[in-house]
Amino acid sequence: MNVSTSSSLRHLGQSSTKISALGLGCWQFSKGRGMVGRFWAAMEQKDINEIVRMSLEGGINWFDTAEVYGKGESEKALSEALDHIEQPGDEPFIATKWWPAFRTASSITKTIDNRLGALNGRQIDLYQIHQPFSFSNVEHEMKAMIELLQKDKIKHVGVSNFNPTKMKQAHQVLKDAGYFLASNQVKYSLLDRRIEKNGTLDVAKELGITIIAYSPLEQGILSGKFHNNPELVKKIQGPRKYTSFFKASGLKKTQPLVDLLAEKARKYKVSQTQIALNWLIHFHGETVVAIPGASKIHHVQENVGTLQFTLSKDDLDEIDRMSQQIAIFE
Repeated sequence: MNVSTSSSLRHLGQSSTKISALGLGCWQFSKGRGMVGRFWAAMEQKDINEIVRMSLEGGINWFDTAEVYGKGESEKALSEALDHIEQPGDEPFIATKWWPAFRTASSITKTIDNRLGALNGRQIDLYQIHQPFSFSNVEHEMKAMIELLQKDKIKHVGVSNFNPTKMKQAHQVLKDAGYFLASNQVKYSLLDRRIEKNGTLDVAKELGITIIAYSPLEQGILSGKFHNNPELVKKIQGPRKYTSFFKASGLKKTQPLVDLLAEKARKYKVSQTQIALNWLIHFHGETVVAIPGASKIHHVQENVGTLQFTLSKDDLDEIDRMSQQIAIFE
């Protein structure tokens, strides 16, 4: 088993800011509120506090939330958890997102104080456009972000779910004003590799933009627990149980990859989850970071443990080959 440097920090895009290779996705902190928040069962604040504390103690130094996660409830829950923790050293890095649907770019500046308020005045280190569809365009949205940068309301600008063309547009507008696009948050896992085929990953590497991978475990499918006990699917709270990978046909299709992850887990004396995450944050060098969630203590332990080892090149390549036979590429 290789000794890892994966717990060391990585630059966010072209910035001097350093983040851990794994952050903590905070969608599940939505308290079950709003259309998006109901995807997850409501969590108790005391459990959220413990998950945040353990993440920080394990070397995870950043958290990704959003306005639309419970209509600000996730931001509030994260802030409250941080308030309960004595934090020696640097403040944790906070990323959140503006929701564009049925809005114009002017909403970015008009609502920023609401985001800061939900975070109890904590600094927004990375402010992201949550998705590319709005009543505005990329240029106007980036100019609004530039205004927030100039007023020190935010530190860095990111986007989410942007295709290569829109990534380039966003980067150019920011570059013309002396800034840069720090990140693009996209769906990426061993089962969903569309960013490799559609040019998103190539543009990120070319322009020095960090890829933040969400759903890196495909809502838990890559853990193997649903393959080992399909009855667990029935016990899932929320609508994710109805997605394709959770169907019997989806479990059958992904079985060979899950078996390989189990084999590597035995070799490295870690879990399948940790193998899947470790592949994600190492296969493309330092371009890709990931934001697995955590709704239980053992999820945090899995995340933290991922930072303690590095898959060999041979194992990275072997997992890649198996994934290519099963994953979605377009």
